Amino acid sequence: MTDEWLNKFFTKGITDAYWQVSAQEEALTDSVRAKIFGITPENVAQVILERSQLLKSVLPTFSQFCQTNLEMLSQAMLQVLWDLWLPLAIKIVSSRQNLGRPFIQGILGGQGTGKTTMCQILSLIIQQLGYCTLCLSLDDLYKTYSDRLALTQQDPRLIWRGPPGTHDIDLGLILLDQIHEGKSPISVPRFDKSAYSGAGDRTTPEIFTHVDIVLFEGWFVGVQPIEPQTFDTAPPPIVTHEDRAFARDMNHQLQAYLPLWSRLDSLIALEPNDYHCSLQWRKQAEKKMITTGKSGMNDAEIEKFVNYFWRSLHPELLIKPLLKSAKVDLIVKVDTNHSFGAIYSHYS
Repeated sequence: MTDEWLNKFFTKGITDAYWQVSAQEEALTDSVRAKIFGITPENVAQVILERSQLLKSVLPTFSQFCQTNLEMLSQAMLQVLWDLWLPLAIKIVSSRQNLGRPFIQGILGGQGTGKTTMCQILSLIIQQLGYCTLCLSLDDLYKTYSDRLALTQQDPRLIWRGPPGTHDIDLGLILLDQIHEGKSPISVPRFDKSAYSGAGDRTTPEIFTHVDIVLFEGWFVGVQPIEPQTFDTAPPPIVTHEDRAFARDMNHQLQAYLPLWSRLDSLIALEPNDYHCSLQWRKQAEKKMITTGKSGMNDAEIEKFVNYFWRSLHPELLIKPLLKSAKVDLIVKVDTNHSFGAIYSHYS
C-alpha cells in the first residue's frame, strides 16, 4: 500500500476510481500473497471493494485499540492492517463458513513475535464480520500453582512454567471438544501470571455462550517431537550432558500434546528473521517495564530465562523443521523491529 493511495482512501473514499484501480494493481503485484488470499484478475475488483468497506467499518475500533495499547495509528500499522490482518480475518471467516462448525486456528510464535496482538486485532475484525471469536492462549492451560509445585518437586529442572509438561492437556482437550460440538455455555480457563509473586495460577474462568472461531496461540502450539538422537549435536545453549537429557525429556513430553494439536483446523506461524531476536525483545520489554516503576529482570537474569526455554525446545531443532513442513498453512515473517514482513505458504 502506497502513501498516495492510502491518503486517497481517506480523502475520497472507496468509490474513487483511481484508488480502486491502484489497490487492485497492488494486490496482484505480489503473486504469492495473491494466491494465499485467493486473489485473481477475475475477482480482484470485488476483493478490493469488500476489503476497503471492511477497512472503513473497522477503523474506529482499530484506532481505539491502538490508543488503548499506547500505540499511534501510524502509516505502518494501517499498512499491516490492509495487507495482512484484514485479508487474513476474511480468510479465517471463509474457512469457518466452509467448515460449517467452529473453526480452530492455531498461531505459533516465540516471545515477542506479536502473536497476542495478532489475535486481538483479528478478533476485532472477525467480530465486525459478524462472528464470535475466542482468544485462547496455551498459557491459559497451565496446571494450577499447587500442581506445578508438586511437579517441580518431582523434576527440579522445571524451574519456570512454560515448557512441555507444565500444562493441563486434558483441560484443553475438553474445552476444544466442547467448542467443536457446539456446547453452550462453555467455561474457558484463564491464567493470572501475577498470582503468587509472578509464579501464576488459575483465575476465574470466562463464560462463553457461543464461539464461531478460536484463535489458539502459544510459543509451541503445533510443535512436533523430533528424533532423540538429534540432540547429540544440538546447538547452544544445549551444551552439557544434563542439557541434552533435559532437551530429550521435553521433546518426549511433546508426544502428550499431539492430541491437542490434532484439534487445530489450521496453523499459522510467526517466524522472526532470527530466533535470537527473542532475547533482544525480552530485554527491551523488561527495560520498558522497569521505566514504568514495575519490577523486572536485569540482562543476566533475562539471558538465563530465555536460555532455559531454548534448552527445553530449541527453535533451530524444533521450529525450523516444522516451518518447512506441510503442517504449517501460513508463515508470517517478523522483522527485528517487530513489524510483519513477507508471508508465504508451502501451497503457494
